[in-house]
Amino acid sequence: MSEHHDNIKNLLDVVAVFTALGSFLELITPVFGLIGAVVGLMRIYEMATGKEFHTLFKRKKDDAVDK
Repeated sequence: MSEHHDNIKNLLDVVAVFTALGSFLELITPVFGLIGAVVGLMRIYEMATGKEFHTLFKRKKDDAVDK
């Protein structure tokens, strides 16, 4: 992965933490806190498994149904 993508991911991590904390402290709406929590969980999944999060939803070619 390029350095540009890593910088974007790090920025999203920081924003996710601040939105989640801000929501818990009732500084911003809970919707943004939920979004921050989801992004944080996605990043934890990526770090724990070493895989990109979007691979969780990809189908294998042999699972696809031809029509």
